[in-house]
Amino acid sequence: MRSHILGSGFYVPPRVVTNFDLEKMFETSDEWIQQRTGIVERRYVDEGVGTADLGYQASLKAIKSAGLEPKDIDFIIFATLSPDYNFPGSGVLLQDKLGIDPIGALDIRCQCSGFLYGLSIADQYVRTGTYKRVLLVGAEVHSTGLEFATSGRDVTVIFGDGAGAVVVGPSPDPERGVLSVYLHSEGKYFRDLWTEGPASILHPRIDHKMLDEGRHYARMKGRMVFTHAVKRMPEVIHEALGKHKLKVEDISLLICHQANLRINQFVAQALGLPEEKVYNNIQRYGNTTAATLPICLTECLEQGRLKKGDLLAFITFGAGFTWASALVRW
Repeated sequence: MRSHILGSGFYVPPRVVTNFDLEKMFETSDEWIQQRTGIVERRYVDEGVGTADLGYQASLKAIKSAGLEPKDIDFIIFATLSPDYNFPGSGVLLQDKLGIDPIGALDIRCQCSGFLYGLSIADQYVRTGTYKRVLLVGAEVHSTGLEFATSGRDVTVIFGDGAGAVVVGPSPDPERGVLSVYLHSEGKYFRDLWTEGPASILHPRIDHKMLDEGRHYARMKGRMVFTHAVKRMPEVIHEALGKHKLKVEDISLLICHQANLRINQFVAQALGLPEEKVYNNIQRYGNTTAATLPICLTECLEQGRLKKGDLLAFITFGAGFTWASALVRW
């Protein structure tokens, strides 16, 4: 049995934050941000809105898109690096918001690669017949954890809030669906993109000194991330294509993780893919980590960018380092 994406949806909060808005908060400029990232604006939540709230809105749209109701969902996979609380995870909060009977809810922490790691799990559940309708959600609230100061601008200008969701179930056609998902990690680089605290390895997990030093904010070695991303992403696409005896020319649409427009342009050039076969929306949403791929997918479907029989390729790279690819015969 092959699994397929039966429906998708996304939700971003209505509050738009432009580069010009950030100029008023710390030393930066619209030109500086666009040159380095390609980002023009992003979305931020209002007070009292959490990650599960965004995931709930995206889930309702994905479930409706699949022609289902919330009660038809058998299992939830929730990918996020910004859960509503330290524990429990956001998956159980989503189950409650959907008002469905008690079912399993699995939270995964694979940052920017979270959606594809989640897709690999959903795919196996469906292939083995364990579950028939798996709700896979990627959702993030970054804005409440960003450092709005010049010292943190390299990270702050990149991230936005949002959620995307898909329903994964048995493919109606044995020739269509998820062909494969390839996952990788290289933990020796974990300090190149991380948040140091709070952390259980520290005693106490956080203190005033850490707060004063800003060690509870995300830190990134941008050059290292860029260098590894433009190498690993083409590699993992070729890995997947080779498995199925396919070529880059066979790809109908490539959806890249939206971390940096320059990274995606380098990757497309390395693969030899024309611009019309690569989808980007980072200009409008920034980096929404685990939410980026399902947001992009939903927009592509709304724009008619995919038709039956097309070969869809997903690719991602993020903190950990982790990276992954997936091929889907639409």
